[in-house]
Amino acid sequence: MRISAKADYAVRAAAELAASAVAEPMPAESLSRAQQIPHRFLEAILSDLRRDGIVTSRRGAGGGYVLARPADQVTVADVIRAVDGPLVYVRSERPADLEYSGAAANLMYVWVALRANVRAVLENVTLADLAGGAVPDVVRALTDDDEAWENP
Repeated sequence: MRISAKADYAVRAAAELAASAVAEPMPAESLSRAQQIPHRFLEAILSDLRRDGIVTSRRGAGGGYVLARPADQVTVADVIRAVDGPLVYVRSERPADLEYSGAAANLMYVWVALRANVRAVLENVTLADLAGGAVPDVVRALTDDDEAWENP
């Protein structure tokens, strides 16, 4: 599974908004600098996040972006779906919609299980978790195994 640059940047920008100590809108330029995200790319990402109800924007002096909901109610999965669509898909289809035959007949179960595990992580980590400097114990436990950090 690959996480796109767009999804990575979107989560980082949303976490930055969640961590902002000020309830005032944060300009895109400030988000861009804080997370070293190319400004033009970030503007497109913020547009996607706004369209999906993750952030709201305010124009004018003192304008910028704020989370549309409390940070503990926005998951990493919500942010990724807003910019990239479904978390796991195969050839642009949802795993449960696929049909295989012969020796590959059970492959659909592998893809559905992968989606379930990805969701189990990404739907259980909120922007508040990231901004607070921690992730849920169940997610942290998955990283305790040294093999989790290795590149096979």
